[in-house]
Amino acid sequence: MRLNWYLPPSRKKGASSAERPGSFRHALKRLGPTWLASPLRRVVQSVCLLVFLGLFFYVCWPYTARPANTWSGWLPVEVNAETGAATLAAEQPPAVPLHSGAIVHVSDAGAGQFYLGSFRVERAEILELQLVPVQTLGREQLDQMAASFGPWSLGEQAPGSWPSHYADSLRAKERLAAEAFLIIDPLVSLSTAIAARSWVWSLTAAAAILALCLLLPRGFCGYVCPLGTLIDVFDTAIGKRVRRFHVAANGWWVHLKYFLLAGTLAASLLGVLVSGYVSAIPVVTRFLNFALSPLQMGLTRSWHQVPPWGAGHWLSLGLFALVLGLGLLRPRFWCRYVCPSGALFSLGNLFRVTERKVETTCIDCGKCVQVCSFDAIQPDFTTRTADCTLCQTCGGVCPPQAIKFVARWNGTALKAADDPPTGDTSIGRRGFLTTAASVAAGLAGGAALASATRTFGAGLDHPDRWLPVRPPGSVPEQAFLQLCIRCGECFQACPNNVLQPLGFAQGLEGLWTPHVVADWSGCEPSCCNCGQVCPTGAIRALPLEEKRVVRMGLAVLDPHTCLPLAGRESCRLCVDECVAAGYDAIEFLRVGTEIDAFGLPVEDSGFLAPVVVAHKCVGCGLCQTRCDAINHKQKGLLQESAIVVQAGPGREDRLQQGSYLALRAAEAAQREESQRAVQEAAGSTGGYLPSFLESPENELP
Repeated sequence: MRLNWYLPPSRKKGASSAERPGSFRHALKRLGPTWLASPLRRVVQSVCLLVFLGLFFYVCWPYTARPANTWSGWLPVEVNAETGAATLAAEQPPAVPLHSGAIVHVSDAGAGQFYLGSFRVERAEILELQLVPVQTLGREQLDQMAASFGPWSLGEQAPGSWPSHYADSLRAKERLAAEAFLIIDPLVSLSTAIAARSWVWSLTAAAAILALCLLLPRGFCGYVCPLGTLIDVFDTAIGKRVRRFHVAANGWWVHLKYFLLAGTLAASLLGVLVSGYVSAIPVVTRFLNFALSPLQMGLTRSWHQVPPWGAGHWLSLGLFALVLGLGLLRPRFWCRYVCPSGALFSLGNLFRVTERKVETTCIDCGKCVQVCSFDAIQPDFTTRTADCTLCQTCGGVCPPQAIKFVARWNGTALKAADDPPTGDTSIGRRGFLTTAASVAAGLAGGAALASATRTFGAGLDHPDRWLPVRPPGSVPEQAFLQLCIRCGECFQACPNNVLQPLGFAQGLEGLWTPHVVADWSGCEPSCCNCGQVCPTGAIRALPLEEKRVVRMGLAVLDPHTCLPLAGRESCRLCVDECVAAGYDAIEFLRVGTEIDAFGLPVEDSGFLAPVVVAHKCVGCGLCQTRCDAINHKQKGLLQESAIVVQAGPGREDRLQQGSYLALRAAEAAQREESQRAVQEAAGSTGGYLPSFLESPENELP
């Protein structure tokens, strides 16, 4: 079995014209020596990087979605009272033209949006349409159509139906899962499963990539990883030009990645997830989200929609700059010596099926050592199998073509080891003790980091703890902190930047985790993108019907600042916003009513003040967004929003598994039972109810 796909060196001058390098080789040489040596590897790298960027900047980008179109003002010209076929006319062309074959839902706006049914556009002209019903219409619908004078309204969705354009858009674009690269980073899945003490669905994908790497040892690092490709770009553009900071190939840092891996897994065993800080793919996705997504938002949408930065943003950018800057020490320093994800693949190389081999025709020229970016070639030109990625660049620069990539057990015509002598010795007792001490130090460091994170972390055991409002479908807070890898995918997929990274309000334990910033924007009713792109299940992937009933928190009114409750002026911003969103969770209650001389209320006195119906509120934050934008920022009437969404026990749903629809149905049945008991109590007391039964505080959520 041979896996040789490198491009061998061309012949020297003086060879026949057929053997001399052609235009293809010249083009590859302009791109760089590694392109000339192993073009297939570079092509695969480039394709993977482009796919990764496409998934992040296009598939996750929510603003390709558009609301369902509606067309109003159509008048019935002719209606077939038997079949329901109709001809409609309009006085002016619609802004969005209709096309033959389109399916539209038709309502009689003149009869209070009476739903007539779904129709197919048989013929579409600028000012005239011919419609044919998709299904047989009922007699009531046919009679209404025959008697109607219009106008009729047409829409892509049935009237009264919930919008779904954000969820539909992501579903249509997601030919490949938006989080595909995150779920194949095995350290992400493994550490998350250990920290949460539960099965993580992405473990299957991680196991698949590890199995593939048995055939292509550490192939993820050499071919797939977008962070490695970006590091290659940095090394080519900057790193190779700055040599003053270069360090030796041997040093204490050589096995640093294994210590970081041990520390990361040790912290996970203690229930603290730190892999999101150092795993390859979360590092690069977070950088894209914090550094480039604001540019995408500003250039394609509007600069005022870019959220402000905090200390966490700068820390993340500093971490990414450090990853790239390590290339000033040696090419691909991060990949060679630091990356714990790479360390996990290196351990997987112990079970490799294929391997780089050197034949006896080797002339000891050393070109393979010079070109290897993973320090995988020993001084005697044989292979450090734990570090080799089978990139095959060395094969493409070997003059006698003495390098082959074959089955691990192939022993044909191999070069003798330690020739020329390298001075390397077996590990020995001292080396063994040093390695053991280093691994122990890594484990101890992970345990110390876990302890410090918990000590200065979220403090969930403290009764007065502050709890952020998490995305809809988030698992319970402790499990959430153990599952969230701080990758930033949910930020990119969230329309209007409802979700933003948390700073240090929960210490390192909550750093970069998503939370709802309702002062900035509210959660869109038509969107469930955050759960769809979460790679670990910290945010459950819920159908839109389930997401709509999930309580993220509870809107709480401040009676001292709410304009009508404080008796300052009338205001219905929060009520209108809640009704428009379809939740109807805020109602009016008249307060401040004046009394006349006879003790009777003066008509139209006082204010209609909002009151939150707890069991209807899902904590979307749209009311808070509206109040903050108008009463605080625009009019300056308030110092902050008078209605604020708050999380905590009794205010939010955080199910690890199970249906939210079933939970809402059970709560509704419980409320009905409670109301029935109240009515029976009222009947038995002649209409008198004890005050504790009349109190709204006893309303079941």
